[in-house]
Amino acid sequence: MTRNTTVFGKILRGEVPARMVYEDDLAVAFHDIQPQAPVHVLIIPRAWLKSVDQADVSHEQLLGHLLIVAADIAREFGVDKTGYRLVINHGPHGQQSVFHLHVHLLGGRQFGWPPG
Repeated sequence: MTRNTTVFGKILRGEVPARMVYEDDLAVAFHDIQPQAPVHVLIIPRAWLKSVDQADVSHEQLLGHLLIVAADIAREFGVDKTGYRLVINHGPHGQQSVFHLHVHLLGGRQFGWPPG
């Protein structure tokens, strides 16, 4: 398998520091270095999937786990009461900039609709 040279791969290997929020055997979560909201946490799987389109049925438990972790972190940061947004970007039109699947947890301010 190709080595994950993304910044997230480097964070997972301890080569780049991150302000960790959560860690377990399947996932880690840390503060985004360019936050777009008062709460902006990235939740990533330890397994390297470049994007959500690489996921298949074998990743079902992992993908569900990422969402459960996001909900737990939202409660921890108190944004569960007012609301928050979960975002998974894919590809150039989706503004994916790091090619390691990640879930953005954004909260602490009002968001508009439609997004973008």
